[in-house]
Amino acid sequence: MILLTTSEAADYLRLGERKLYELIAKECSKVAGKWLFPQHELDRWVLSGLVQPAGMTSLEPPPIVGGSQDDMLEWSLRQSGSGLATLAEGTESGVARLLRGEVAAAAIHFHGTVADANVDAVAAMPRLNDAVLVGFVRREQGLLLEPGNPKSLNSLDDVLTSSARMAVRQRGAGADMLLAQLLAGIGAKHSDLNRLEPPCLTGPDLASAVRSGQADCGIATRAAARAAGLEFLPLLWENFDLLMRQRTYFQPSFQALLAFLPHQVFAERAAALTGYDASPAGRIRFFR
Repeated sequence: MILLTTSEAADYLRLGERKLYELIAKECSKVAGKWLFPQHELDRWVLSGLVQPAGMTSLEPPPIVGGSQDDMLEWSLRQSGSGLATLAEGTESGVARLLRGEVAAAAIHFHGTVADANVDAVAAMPRLNDAVLVGFVRREQGLLLEPGNPKSLNSLDDVLTSSARMAVRQRGAGADMLLAQLLAGIGAKHSDLNRLEPPCLTGPDLASAVRSGQADCGIATRAAARAAGLEFLPLLWENFDLLMRQRTYFQPSFQALLAFLPHQVFAERAAALTGYDASPAGRIRFFR
């Protein structure tokens, strides 16, 4: 049995702690002077729909997938008939909105020194006591370059030594985390770059900046490079996953999306866009 503290239970129910204290009932146990809440009892209380105290926010977040932008994801939401919209602001922003109940899920691609950065990041989120991480695709990230690569940029070292102008993403975006990791690996940092300002909010925005000549290069997906007609220097493959709460996983909108992912048309679309591996699609990679 999972027992939640008062702060954990309040966050789980999207209530203020003071309001929760007013609602404490006999199902809650006080151990060592602290109230502990059985999570299954909270779930039963919420699902019953019989009580919704004043001050409690809507139980269901809006049907929006926040977080990272991705062409394959946007196409899948439409083709599956899910009715889900997107709000692309980057990985960390999407997670923040998920925690505030402003989106139903967040599309994420964390980067770090561990083997599976998405699972590691979600496991360390104390406010997501009911997290589900669903695999969507693996994506190829790389350096986007002008057609013909006129500056002969063949590595991040070349970008630094040539003072090439680099389009970057906003802090908290997965591509910015990747850039920071790669720079650290060669003993450099963001301030060493000749950066295009302001940051680009999505991968397609970054590709457009390179295509228009505002920047010489930038990090984004192979699919973004292909769509913009740019050269692509591969760097690595990453996990691109959907993070949500357990009750959201069972909503009709997400079940429609999950039912669509095994279809052959999904794999065919991934191959056509290039830079995608569809094998993780729909697989639960972490839950709590």
